[in-house]
Amino acid sequence: MINLLFAGNTGVFDGILTCMLSILRRSQLKEPVNVYILTMDVSHLKENYRPISDEQIAFLARELRVYHEDTHIEKIDVTALYMQEFAGCPNEGAYCSPYTLIRLFADRLPGLPDKLLYLDADIMFNRDIHLLYDIDVSGVEYAAARDHYGKYLIHPHYINAGVLLFNLAYMRKTGIFAKAREWIKRKKLLFADQSALIRSTTKKKLLPQKFNDQKFLHKHTVVRHFSKRLFWLPYPHTDNIKQWQVSRVHKIFRYFVFDDILFDYLYLKEKFRREQASASSL
Repeated sequence: MINLLFAGNTGVFDGILTCMLSILRRSQLKEPVNVYILTMDVSHLKENYRPISDEQIAFLARELRVYHEDTHIEKIDVTALYMQEFAGCPNEGAYCSPYTLIRLFADRLPGLPDKLLYLDADIMFNRDIHLLYDIDVSGVEYAAARDHYGKYLIHPHYINAGVLLFNLAYMRKTGIFAKAREWIKRKKLLFADQSALIRSTTKKKLLPQKFNDQKFLHKHTVVRHFSKRLFWLPYPHTDNIKQWQVSRVHKIFRYFVFDDILFDYLYLKEKFRREQASASSL
């Protein structure tokens, strides 16, 4: 069984759809795939901070089963937990959004399995997910790859929290999430949840960069993470190109290896738009 965890608002729909399509099209899957999506309503902070909709969840569940019939999607609303734990905290204005904080509630959600792969939504699988998911994490809290920039600028073993293979059973024992939540509540941190998790870690397993490639795409790359990166030309600048920005992926990265997946994505995106337009006109 493959167990996946995402977190976000309505805006993660394109990311989850493209990521899941890449998993289902690049992997030899014989077991069920369970997808848990953490979400919440904090629209009092910003208008678009609304939970992923039931219509989006139903569409994902229906369409992804076409690729693998044993795909299950579950939405978990953690609004009450967030308001109890993090409302008004120093990290509420996190570098991305408060949605980056809610994976820190994983130990308080009894329905989650003992082994769980957390993924940011801006991720595509280039190779079979089993290469990552089947890694042994017994005796460690999680497995993660180094952050491409952080390993040079902060610490050689500084990890990127966009891809985390959780040993949730062990994490509940060590209390890593509870410790991380305390950091979030009492101190403003540079990278919020990522910093809090790193400071609270007892034992982790470092993975090769191919399991979270934030800058390059090689033949051996398992996970390509479309996070913000530095470009030197035509002048030094940063850009945040996401996989669902298909024309930019082609023009700037010159990636065409994902075209079969992105073709499906564009078709399904338009299908969802038409379904919503038809429903609203009734």
